[in-house]
Parts: sequence; structure tokens; C-alpha cells
Amino acid sequence: MFLTLLYALSMGFIGSFHCIGMCGPIALTLPVQHLDGVRKQAGILLYNAGRITAYAIPGTIAGWLGRQFFLGGLQQWLSVTLGGGMLLFILFRYVFHHTALRMNTSFYDRHIKRMLGDLLRKRQLHTLYTIGFLNGLLPCGLVWFAVTGAVATGSYVQGAFFMMAFGLGTLPAMVAISWCNDLISIQVRNRLRRCIPYAMTLMAVLLIMRGLNLNIPYISPVLPAANDRVMQHCYKPS
Repeated sequence: MFLTLLYALSMGFIGSFHCIGMCGPIALTLPVQHLDGVRKQAGILLYNAGRITAYAIPGTIAGWLGRQFFLGGLQQWLSVTLGGGMLLFILFRYVFHHTALRMNTSFYDRHIKRMLGDLLRKRQLHTLYTIGFLNGLLPCGLVWFAVTGAVATGSYVQGAFFMMAFGLGTLPAMVAISWCNDLISIQVRNRLRRCIPYAMTLMAVLLIMRGLNLNIPYISPVLPAANDRVMQHCYKPS
């Protein structure tokens, strides 16, 4: 579990420079510029807490779905399939630069962005958590990629923690961009953005290895047989 959370944290940190491009305009327009130092920092943290909370929701659902495969004895198949699907996505998106895989979410986007626009016009501290929460619900390829890792945890609790760790990884860059756009140079952002497909590839390979039962501690442990899992969840009368 620790290694899984560490990877989610690392993936969030590397991916945060993608987040700056996608969520940066919202972070830069937060109604905190008129506040003093402590209140401004509290407002920025509230915004990011809302964003991370929103990530936990798909993580919980994904972990629960993964649990159903786990109880059915299909977790190896699921892990290998998710890893293979990730590699195909990376190949088409970053090698062939294919854009057909993008989802059409314009209707959903419009409603979320309209609510965000209304809240951003209010110069009130308590709205910042809601702004962050709505921001976290906006469709993002990197977030949904991380959600596939939450599926592989096979637990709704671990799935939620996986996505929260991913969100915490994005925190340093998002706090920095909220304070000052110039704190992170364009050159640094571009270099770290180039690391994103490599981090995704590493995650995909780890998922495939996890499903192969290679008896490598933490990375590819031997998973219990389906009958053992069923017995663990059976009610034993006294």
C-alpha cells in the first residue's frame, strides 16, 4: 500500500505541471489577491482541499469496482488489461499524437464552468472549497489515467487514498501558481511535462507486473486464490 501511495504521489507531482496549464487559469483568478498573507494562504489551501476531495470520489468508485473483480478472482486479468490499455493510450496519445481518444464532455463542462464563474465573482473565503471541488470534477485525462490505478487497488478505501495521494502530489505546483505565476519558469514546466508519458508508462508496466504473480515483494506479489478470498468473506457461525 505504501509503495502504491508513493507512486500516486510521484505521479501527481510530475503531472502537476500539466495541471498548471489546465487549472492554472482558475488558480490565478481565485478571489484571494485582496487578502492578507495568512488568509490568502488559507484560501489557497481551501481551494486545493476541495480539489483533492473531488479526486477521492472517482477513486472510491473505481476502488469499489476493482473490489468486485478481486472477489471474482479476476484481479490478475484486470491488472494486466488496465496496464495494457494504458500502454495503448500512451502509444496513440504521445507517440502517434492521435486525438480521437478525447471524450466529448462539452455539455458537462459548460455546467461546471458556469457554476465556477458564478463562484469566482464572489470575493468570499468560504466559497474557495467549493471552487476547488468543482475544479476537481472537470474532465482531465491525467486524472482519469490516475483513476485506473485506483481501480487496481481493489478497495474503495485504498482507491480514495490513492487519488488523494495523487492530489497531494499536485499541491506544491498548484500552491506556487496561486501565489505567483513566475515562481515556476516555462522551461521547468516544459521539462517536467515531458516526463508525464514516462511516469504513465511506469505505472502501466507496474500494473501488468502486478497481474503476472511474479512473487516480487510489493511490486508483483503472489495474489491469493479466489477460493481463499471467498472463504475470508464467508460468515462463520459460532
